[in-house]
Amino acid sequence: MKQLDKLMAKSFVGPFVVTFAIALFVLLMQILWLYLDDIAGKGLSFFLIMELLAYKCVGLVPLALPLALLISSVMVLGNLAEHYELSSFKSSGVSLLRVIRMMIIFGATGALVSYLCSDYVIPAANLQFGARMYDIQQKKPTLNMEPGVFNEDFNQFTIRLGGRSDDGREISDVLIYDHTKANVGELSQITATEGEMYTADGGAAFVMQLYDGHQYVEQRPGGRNGQSLPFMRTSFATYTKVFDLSEFLLERHAASLFSTNRSMLSTWQLQQGVDSIDLDIAVRKQGLSNHLIAYLPSLPRDTVQYRPPVRSRAYDIDFVAQDSLQRATTEATLAAQAADSIANATVATYRPAEAAPPGGDRPDNGGATEQKRRKEAKTLAQTRQNNRLQSAQEHALVTGASDWKGIESLVDSLPSDDRERVYNRARSSIRSVTGQAQSTIRLLPGIQESRVKHIYDMHMKYSMAVVCIIFVFIGAPMGAIVRKGGFGYPILVSIVFFVIFIILTIFCRKLAESFVVNGVFAGWLPCIILFPVSLWITYSAMNDAKLLDLDLAKDAFRRARDHKQVVALRRMIAKS
Repeated sequence: MKQLDKLMAKSFVGPFVVTFAIALFVLLMQILWLYLDDIAGKGLSFFLIMELLAYKCVGLVPLALPLALLISSVMVLGNLAEHYELSSFKSSGVSLLRVIRMMIIFGATGALVSYLCSDYVIPAANLQFGARMYDIQQKKPTLNMEPGVFNEDFNQFTIRLGGRSDDGREISDVLIYDHTKANVGELSQITATEGEMYTADGGAAFVMQLYDGHQYVEQRPGGRNGQSLPFMRTSFATYTKVFDLSEFLLERHAASLFSTNRSMLSTWQLQQGVDSIDLDIAVRKQGLSNHLIAYLPSLPRDTVQYRPPVRSRAYDIDFVAQDSLQRATTEATLAAQAADSIANATVATYRPAEAAPPGGDRPDNGGATEQKRRKEAKTLAQTRQNNRLQSAQEHALVTGASDWKGIESLVDSLPSDDRERVYNRARSSIRSVTGQAQSTIRLLPGIQESRVKHIYDMHMKYSMAVVCIIFVFIGAPMGAIVRKGGFGYPILVSIVFFVIFIILTIFCRKLAESFVVNGVFAGWLPCIILFPVSLWITYSAMNDAKLLDLDLAKDAFRRARDHKQVVALRRMIAKS
């Protein structure tokens, strides 16, 4: 490694680590506000909160890497240009691309890390984060008994304390409403002058020991016409009420329950999801087209099998049994038909079994007799089919087709009862086909939107990696142009380009979800827009040109002002 590369590496690593940590912290705080309401008041441990933050930090790495590369590259080249070191390199014949070669290597490494993190680490981290957040959202807030406040933390219980000692154990003027039997019309109320409350069984139970109180129970009205109003009052010297605190504990669910979310899938899993959605769309369209065949038999049936049938072993055994039964029934039917054909044959062809010559076919001779019966049955079935076809061809609707005057004349020729039946069946068929089509049309946009989101998320993994290299070609030339180091101008310039990238990303996502552009194009559009900008800025920095040349604008403004003054002077001369 040459001295220039060592110098650029040492100058780049420090700002990159600092800016990456700052970017990660800022992005994490922005995300944390979204989950603050779910976390606050749940009594979570410090280690659980740190676990959540660690999972979320991993998910923010592909977003923090481009920002850190952009800021650090602007800072490094800005420092070199501000102290005229970049001018010294150029005067010695070193080009700008040679100077920033080490930063390009860092950008390519960052792109590789971003892709690997997005494809392997982030899905697992998002899966654990989603599972833990679901557990936290399902957890009840920490039990808090405040005097003078009705507490409803316990299911079907409402508790009010009149007073509580400083140690939190002694209580007074206790009122408890019990609604555990409200569904059967029984309401219960407990009052006590004083008592104690504490936890037992290692915090698994909450115990309220009450003294000198009463219990009132009001039951559902009974008797004839509900005139009986039963009421029961019980006095007690000591009453112990135990509440289960398991509902306040954090219950952990299996992370596999959330593994189908798009943010928890890798690129190959997203591609499998897209293929599965395509099959689902094809199956729905096939079902709609085949549904029409029940009403329009002339249409060809779509027999493409998109998914292999999934059958259990019990189903296979049952299918084999049904197939064996069907085969036995078919053979019995064929045998009966063959026997009928033989009985209806001429007497000359009938030969009793006992009169058969030696070696001839007998009724119990298995192979030849069975083949003969099947052949005769097949011939008989073919004859019947030909007779039905000939009868259909000789029908009046077929022979009079040339003189047909339309569907109305055909329906009018039917009796009134049959005509009404035909109309009702036609209306039912139309409603069925229309309902099936409307159901498919209503479901397809949601399925197609899910497909677009899968495609967009898959290509955004690649886009977020490529933008790391693009930001190096934006940040380093911008530092050479602004010629300012530190955290002032570099952060300002970097934030402008980073905000543009974020706006383009959100805008392209909306375009893809609205089916305005393709999901692949929407995922790559931010890079497509920023890549020419990076080439232009790099070209301007290599030629020591200004990013915005205001001299031309000043000259144009000066010429316009002079022209205006000349025109005014000519008007004054013409008037005089």
